[in-house]
Amino acid sequence: MKKRTLGKTGFEISEISLGTWQVGGKWGEDFDHSNADKILNSAVDKGINFIDTADVYGDRESEKAVGRLVKNRSERIYVASKCGRRLNPHTNEAYTPKALRTFVEESLQNIGIECLDLIQIHCPPTEVYYRPEIFEEFEKLKAEGKILNMGVSVEKVEEAIKAIEYDCVTTVQIIFNMFRQRPAELFFKLAKEKNVGIITRVPLASGLLSGKFSKDTAFGKEDHRNFNRDGAAFDKGETFSGIDYNTGLDAVEALKEKFPDTDLVMLALKWILMFDEVSCVIPGASKESQLVHNVEAADFPSLSSGQMDAVKEVYDTYIKKQVHQLW
Repeated sequence: MKKRTLGKTGFEISEISLGTWQVGGKWGEDFDHSNADKILNSAVDKGINFIDTADVYGDRESEKAVGRLVKNRSERIYVASKCGRRLNPHTNEAYTPKALRTFVEESLQNIGIECLDLIQIHCPPTEVYYRPEIFEEFEKLKAEGKILNMGVSVEKVEEAIKAIEYDCVTTVQIIFNMFRQRPAELFFKLAKEKNVGIITRVPLASGLLSGKFSKDTAFGKEDHRNFNRDGAAFDKGETFSGIDYNTGLDAVEALKEKFPDTDLVMLALKWILMFDEVSCVIPGASKESQLVHNVEAADFPSLSSGQMDAVKEVYDTYIKKQVHQLW
């Protein structure tokens, strides 16, 4: 597994790492610790050394699973978690230094460690990025030895650009894929100038870019791809990257025409890794076979300039008008 530097953290991390939103099973189902343990250990076996979790994934159960992994493995595994989404209501006013400190301390307990390698504010309202006291609290937590680094997980490019004005922000986690290309326009350049690590999430647009969905595909009642297409529960950009489902299917068909006999998962992950500013991509997995398949993308051939242009043509034709200026 190739390594890349995670910005000013200095961590050398696997370019394909692991996101754990659905590591305990499919979205909406009860958390399966046996399944989680299998996926997590397989990830380390395959050379992954960076695991991204959050206190809301599986209602803390994902963090506990990651904690077991770290305890039972001898390898150096970098653990990143996120905090803030447990606030209810999830509003700017609810974000206080005290609340965030409590979340960090609870995550340390859930994982069973004394210090987090990386803690990220978890997609807060935009107003939070304009409150220095929030970011100052994480500097205090670092001084106390409870975290090594802090970062942010954002919905919008504008939030990412604002966040990296704070020197303490070492990483930005952002949606970036063949159907969400705006971050590469300006933000990547600014992040590189400030040596901020870029963690790319939702690389397969909630599975659309697997090429396996159709108009007849049914999603479970508790699956966000069923209930959040219009943003009823959280930012709609997290679901299918904010794209109308049928439009997404049309775009996928266009990709299949331009890349016949090509594994779209491999193509989608490798496309992200073609951007040198990216520190890692964190596809999720609800079963071990998905994890193994994702890791294989690291050895997929680099894309030519013509292939990169072909992806851009599909984006410009089907996707750009609908989503580009929204996130």
